[in-house]
Amino acid sequence: VQLQASGGGLVQAGDSLRLSCAASGRTFSSYAMGWFRQAPGKEREFVATISWNGINTYYADSVKGRFTISRDNAKNMVYLQMNSLKPEDTAVYSCAGGRDGRITTLSSGYPYWGQGTEFTVSS
Repeated sequence: VQLQASGGGLVQAGDSLRLSCAASGRTFSSYAMGWFRQAPGKEREFVATISWNGINTYYADSVKGRFTISRDNAKNMVYLQMNSLKPEDTAVYSCAGGRDGRITTLSSGYPYWGQGTEFTVSS
């Protein structure tokens, strides 16, 4: 299983950005997907998750209302649309593949991880 996140860069506070995650080597449509982030000097934290069919989603309180997770099973892609970005959103963002189709906020529920993509939000 391979996961590759992309879309990072440097943006200003209030901007929008979309991260993408390409998956291969697995029946993508059968599994939940998640986004996590790790800011400098901090622990990795949950950001968002989406069920196998895209019907169920869940967000961290810190991003709720600003971020939207989505997926395209035909393309083996998962996305994270981020609006109204804040400097505290600065981190390395990683996508992760779940054990089954159900959403979870726990990193232990994701056995598959890709290399992250980094972006910085300047104030």
